[in-house]
Amino acid sequence: MDFGTAAIVAATFLVAGMVKGITGMGLPTVAMAVLGTLLSPVVAAAMLVVPTFITNIWQMVVGPSLGALVARLWLMMICITLGTLLGAWMLTSGSADGTMLALGVILSVYAIASLLKWELTIPPRLERRLSPVIGLVTGVIGGSTAVFAIPVAPYLQGLGLGKDDLVQALGLSFTVSTISLAIGLGWGGAFNVGMAGASALGVVTALIGMTLGKYLRDRIEPATFRRWFLIGLLVIGAQLILRAGLAMA
Repeated sequence: MDFGTAAIVAATFLVAGMVKGITGMGLPTVAMAVLGTLLSPVVAAAMLVVPTFITNIWQMVVGPSLGALVARLWLMMICITLGTLLGAWMLTSGSADGTMLALGVILSVYAIASLLKWELTIPPRLERRLSPVIGLVTGVIGGSTAVFAIPVAPYLQGLGLGKDDLVQALGLSFTVSTISLAIGLGWGGAFNVGMAGASALGVVTALIGMTLGKYLRDRIEPATFRRWFLIGLLVIGAQLILRAGLAMA
């Protein structure tokens, strides 16, 4: 990795870490949104593996209900794994323009849904049927774009989990997704020891960013920051869709 690329990666993860420190989420979304405009989508996804794994494993293990959540969501986790492996195969063997278009659509839909505060309510009787489907769809989308928030985040919110359980369930889902993505990219030849080293560069700046974000959280209104963050994601998503559309035309 040359100096210019290393500087871009470091700065991107610093900002993404700040967003996660302030809002509690968004590190892979921001990192992929920025890196996806500057690097190959495959390379950008590989860069995300180590920083997202380290931050999400902490989110998964710190909490009161990991065992109960695994027992409740294990089938969805299996389907996320299968879907992610399929999505990663699509990412490494498919068109970069198609991946860019998919990423733009996912970012735009995520931003619009969050800005409009769409919330699902999942009846308990439907959870057993919906969880595998949600897991598979999340995996395919995440494996092909490295953004794992849709549709699993609104689905888990719709289950009515408590605040701590929701954060821990998201950490579980994102950890499984990241491990599966690393395996899928490795099979496709896009993630190896050298890439892991380059990816590790983002860990330090991401953790610094998270520390700064937590410091800023007490000094700014999180709702205001989150709104402008989502507007920024919508702009980036629209730009990715435009670029992909022009390239595919």
